[in-house]
Amino acid sequence: MKIMFTFAINFKNYFNCIMANAIKIKKGLDINLKGKASDVLLTGRVSDSYAIIPDSYNGIVPKVVAKVGDKVKAGSVLMVDKNRPEIKFVSPVSGEVTAVNRGEKRKVLSIVVKPDAQIEYEEFERKSISTLNAEGIKETILNAGIWPFIKQRPYDIVASPSDSPRDIFVSTYYSAPLAPNFEFIVKGQETDFQTGLDALKKLTSGKVYVGVKAGSPLKVNGVERVEVEGPHPAGNVGVLINRLKPVNKGDVVWTINPDDVILIGRLFNKGIADFTRLVVITGSETTERGYIKTIAGCTIKSLVEGKVLEGKEHLRFISGNVLTGHKVSKDGYLYAYDNQVTVIPEGDEVNEFIGWATPGFGKFSASRTYFSWLSGKNKEYVIDARIRGGKRAMIMSNQYDQVFPMDILPEFLLKAIITFDIDKMENLGIYEVAPEDFALCEFVDTSKIEIQKIVRNGLDLLHKEMN
Repeated sequence: MKIMFTFAINFKNYFNCIMANAIKIKKGLDINLKGKASDVLLTGRVSDSYAIIPDSYNGIVPKVVAKVGDKVKAGSVLMVDKNRPEIKFVSPVSGEVTAVNRGEKRKVLSIVVKPDAQIEYEEFERKSISTLNAEGIKETILNAGIWPFIKQRPYDIVASPSDSPRDIFVSTYYSAPLAPNFEFIVKGQETDFQTGLDALKKLTSGKVYVGVKAGSPLKVNGVERVEVEGPHPAGNVGVLINRLKPVNKGDVVWTINPDDVILIGRLFNKGIADFTRLVVITGSETTERGYIKTIAGCTIKSLVEGKVLEGKEHLRFISGNVLTGHKVSKDGYLYAYDNQVTVIPEGDEVNEFIGWATPGFGKFSASRTYFSWLSGKNKEYVIDARIRGGKRAMIMSNQYDQVFPMDILPEFLLKAIITFDIDKMENLGIYEVAPEDFALCEFVDTSKIEIQKIVRNGLDLLHKEMN
């Protein structure tokens, strides 16, 4: 009897261990848009300016330390967080500071640098990860201005260097519509990626979890590799957290995009702050689709010039994907965390007579309202930026829950956020979510509510209240 009991316990532990390294979700929604990129390198134009946009970073109060006319190198400090001055924001290129753009109440909108023909880098000492402790690694990342790429939950803000995270989560599976393929991005940069992971391991007493698409050949050492399968948002880091180790009150976990893990590894391997990255060009209104090697903060024009349909004026340029990205102008800049530019129709020139009553063979519908679902899963859709309806009261129809795979009640949490009921927000899981986790809820919402904006405002108010 004792032998059988021991066997049962050991089998359960083994089963849990196996399941901990695999996540399969069924709730979600894959939006099959036209405009997918091939795994090819394209040639882009050299950007005539680069910018740091403070709105890219949540949870900071920007304080500009550079002045117009200053000569800077790649890695020179342009801005710091007023409340945590050790968090620095540096120039991605060498050149001259040409503008500090401000808005209402002197809010900093952007800091613009005109690049030199040849980039000069601030020199940071090359350091071996094995010889450094957590404080030494933090100091190196902070001084090079790469720290802002590390975010924390709760609140989905730039992480505090004074914290020691319970765990760190990285998701290499980009599952959003038209998202890039990280396996292509990381080719030739595997050493930097592994070095970045080794550095992150030193920053936590817990584990570093790396999510990969099921069947991915990506190899990582010394971390917890977790295979993820299912429709979007399977690739969201929030799904990793919720399914593996949820965030409770008092817990702090860190998250970082895999592209930015490469930046950390590059810093330790080369001793410079090299913000070079691959950005994928996607969308139905593009004529060339693929990856462009560029530098963070470049202009959108340098990426898409000559790669969009000619003669079309009603276009929406998005820094990021269609669900969570930022609307930008062609003369705007790539946001800090983004590695994707999407171009879709704006739709503001379209007028449909009783469009809701047509069969809609070419229209996408998550609820099979149109007959287009008969075309099968492989049909590609062109979707413009119209809301297609007016705002109304939230309908408790369970439609959010159908695309929300986390063990959280989205409708009830949203109502708690709107009324700012802190106790309910805490009980319903506010500490482990980010706006991106609700992007599909916003997409399928018949009430046309700006759900991600509600969640962002709720997190900001809660952070202010709790601190």
